Amino acid sequence: MTSTLMIIDMQRIFGEQTSGWFTPEFAAASEGSRRLRAAFGSRVALTRFVPPAEPQSAWVPYYEDWPFALDPANADLYELMPEFPVDDATVITRTTFGKWDDNTRSALGNPDSLVLTGVSTDCCVLSTALAAADAGVHVRVVTDACAGASAADHQRALDAMALYAPLIELTTVDEVLSEMA
Repeated sequence: MTSTLMIIDMQRIFGEQTSGWFTPEFAAASEGSRRLRAAFGSRVALTRFVPPAEPQSAWVPYYEDWPFALDPANADLYELMPEFPVDDATVITRTTFGKWDDNTRSALGNPDSLVLTGVSTDCCVLSTALAAADAGVHVRVVTDACAGASAADHQRALDAMALYAPLIELTTVDEVLSEMA
């Protein structure tokens, strides 16, 4: 089974300490994601969360709680961090937490297995993992290459995803690299 690495939302909005959505363990998720990226060659997707032009439905009160996220002056916060150049990766940009949908499946060549890293474990990683698993894709979440809004939130999300075994499997960077060697 050939896997595609999806590196979820390694963007300035989550990686810079001055951002309202700073993820405290971003650096650890970044390090693990970069280690894995080197091993996956061109089978890599980099995802980006971006706000919608006009929030609709339940997103309206969400962005009322986070008005900085819609401020055009902060648009550059949605750029990928410099340590994640696009190179030959596929870029998936969505206005939703989850990045898995039919368009993603097609853009990635209909993979039967995904390895997920990135931020935030308790939001975008979780949403992507559940949608992909529901679509019949085997998902491996790399626990030490993900980071949540807090250590507790990270662990709660991992615990929830573990309930989906064998559709979702929890693993580590070293385990994935060892299997690929």
